[in-house]
Amino acid sequence: MRLKFTQFVAVSLLAGAVLVARAAAQNPDTMMPEQSATKGKQILSDLINAFGGPGYTEVRESQCQGRRALFGHSGDVTGYIQFTEERRFPDKVRTEYVAKGHNTLLASLIGLDGLDITHGGLVITLYNGDRGWTYDRSGVSEIPATAISVFQEGVKRDIDNLLRLRLNEPGLAVRFGGDDIVDRREVQWVEITDSEDRKFRLTVDRLTHFLIRSMVTTKDEENQQLNDDVTIYTNYQLKDSVWVPLQVSREHNGRRASQFFYETCKFNPGLPDVLFAKESLQKGGAEAVLKKSKN
Repeated sequence: MRLKFTQFVAVSLLAGAVLVARAAAQNPDTMMPEQSATKGKQILSDLINAFGGPGYTEVRESQCQGRRALFGHSGDVTGYIQFTEERRFPDKVRTEYVAKGHNTLLASLIGLDGLDITHGGLVITLYNGDRGWTYDRSGVSEIPATAISVFQEGVKRDIDNLLRLRLNEPGLAVRFGGDDIVDRREVQWVEITDSEDRKFRLTVDRLTHFLIRSMVTTKDEENQQLNDDVTIYTNYQLKDSVWVPLQVSREHNGRRASQFFYETCKFNPGLPDVLFAKESLQKGGAEAVLKKSKN
C-alpha cells in the first residue's frame, strides 16, 4: 500500500512538473526572443492558412458590396447606406455609395465634408497612392491633402496588407503575446511592430485560427498620446478562395467608429485600370465604369 502511494506521489509530481514546464514555455515573458518570434510566426502561418493559404495571399484585387452603418452624434445607428468597394492592393481603393433621400451624415463619416449628397445620388471616393478624387452631383473634386495622409496611414495599418505583403518587410518584429480568453473563446495573441513603431496586436482563435480582433497602436505626437484602433471580425464565410468576415466593426480609442456588413465579395476579378483613374469620374464616366465593373 505504501509503495502504491509512493508511486502515486511520484507520478503526480512528474505530471505537475510537466504542466509547469508547459505553462512556462507558453509564457511570453519567460520565452527567449527567438522562441517567441518562432511561435508568433507559426500562429501567423496558421492564420493565413485558415484564410485560404495561397488563395488568400495571392489576392491582389477585391470587389465587395454591402451596407455601412450610419451613426448619429450619440453613437446610435441611424440607418444604413449601400456601398461597393473595389480595391487593388496595396493603395488603390474606389468606393461607391448610393445615398437615398436626405443624407447629412455620410460626408462626415467618410471624412470628406462638402460633398453634395443632401438629396441623394451616387457618391464616389477614389484613392490612388498619393492622389485622390471624389465624384458627386457637383462633379469631380480633388481630395484634400489631409485626407490623403489619413488614407496612406490607413494603408500601412491595414491587416490584409500586413498579412499579404508586409511580413517580410525589413524592420518588422514578431513575438508571441500569450494565451487568453476573448469572447468566450480560447485565443492566442501575436504582436507585430513595424519599422515606424506601429504596434499590431492580433487575436487568433486557437480552434479555427481565424482572426477575431486586431488592434493597432500608434503615437499621436500632436496630442502626446497613444491611439488604439480596434477591429472586430465576425461571421466568416468562404467567398471564392478566401474566408471573409462578413461583419467588421471598428473602434477608435474605445468609441465605435464604423460598422460594415458585406453581402458579396469577389477576388482577383480583373478590374480595369481605368477604374482607379481620375478620367473614370469625368462626364458620366463614373456610371459607365460602375456598370462595366459589375458585369
